[in-house]
Amino acid sequence: MPQQHNFIIGQRLELVLGRLNPSAPSGTYTIVRLLPNDDGDREYRIKHDRDGHERVVRESQLRRVATPLI
Repeated sequence: MPQQHNFIIGQRLELVLGRLNPSAPSGTYTIVRLLPNDDGDREYRIKHDRDGHERVVRESQLRRVATPLI
């Protein structure tokens, strides 16, 4: 049985740059789709907030956006 996604559509996250996506632009991304996946690392379609480019990434490549203290 597939595991539940830990993030939701519309949530803003940061992409952790690494060997799977070394040329991806830094910044925030918004989740636009939860993808079905039988593997342990769930997948998402995300959209870059500035340039609008979409890509598919694994959950382990995402981290929550730090919210500044006011």
